[in-house]
Amino acid sequence: MIELESAGSRLLIDPEVGNYPLWEVGGRSILHAAPWRDEPDVQASDLETKGLRRLAGDLFCMPFCADDGDAPLHGWPANSEWRVIEATDRHADLRLVRDVKGAEVTKRVRIEGPVFYQVHEIAGGAGEITFAHHPMARMAAGGRLSFSAKRAAVTDPKPQYAGHNLWVPGQVVPDLRLACEDGSMWDLHEYPAGHAVEDFAILVEAHGSTLGWTVLMRNAEDDMVVVLKDPRVLPVTMLWISNGGRDFAPWNNRHTGVIGIEDGLASGALGLAHAKGENPVKSLGAPTTAPLGGRHVVRHAMIALPRPPGWSRVTGVAVENGEAVLTEAGGDRVSVPFDADFFPD
Repeated sequence: MIELESAGSRLLIDPEVGNYPLWEVGGRSILHAAPWRDEPDVQASDLETKGLRRLAGDLFCMPFCADDGDAPLHGWPANSEWRVIEATDRHADLRLVRDVKGAEVTKRVRIEGPVFYQVHEIAGGAGEITFAHHPMARMAAGGRLSFSAKRAAVTDPKPQYAGHNLWVPGQVVPDLRLACEDGSMWDLHEYPAGHAVEDFAILVEAHGSTLGWTVLMRNAEDDMVVVLKDPRVLPVTMLWISNGGRDFAPWNNRHTGVIGIEDGLASGALGLAHAKGENPVKSLGAPTTAPLGGRHVVRHAMIALPRPPGWSRVTGVAVENGEAVLTEAGGDRVSVPFDADFFPD
């Protein structure tokens, strides 16, 4: 395990699968690790994939969900070894030991206080690919989400787990209100804490956006998790709701209060073959695959902050003058130092 520390922030990197079993800021646990991750019987089993057995934190998926070849779910970056190139107290550079469709994948990670920066570079290869980050947070009592502007919300034509979904499959809506199986409507700004479900929605970034963001306000934890992306590279934000809906091993109804805020280049959870073909996200004018052969740089950052008193909804996030600035609906602002050169203009 690789450990990074910076000004009250602590990050663990698992080079066996490239994910992050722990990210703590100010003593608060920010990212979620599956409850079976350290259970010997699960680790010794032949359960689906190594990435699922060791599910934790954030994983870089390439492709996102199913491959159209023989790679495991979420691809080799989420299921195989990363070799350390260089590591210091605050940063680590790693390279994926095996290639992905002939492409080399490298990872650069660093923490600066409450900010967690990641860059993945993809070089060479052949064919088409999807990719996405897969950060997960857990809430003891639900929470509320705020987003940068989106052009539409989409649900996959098939549910995550049939009979255990809240939202109707196959929707494309111009706002963030989804129809539910029981005839009601659901506002995606709220986590469905009172429902034992497995659900998935795809939010397509607004035209012309240069900074995509999601802010999760966790109720019991009284904090904010901010997720930032370059929407020109990662045009969708996929929300995975895992709230006790899976009743089979190793989930056993105990994976509760979890949300994945999964920024990516993909068409949803149906895999690479679906992304290559005609699909609802592509019909909205957003790309759903990238051509291999050149170089792709995927930048992603997260910020963990206490929630200021009275804050309930974030209406803006901007990177300006070396700071990330959050604006609340009432006009109050909070800022943290942020690398002004991290996201390209």
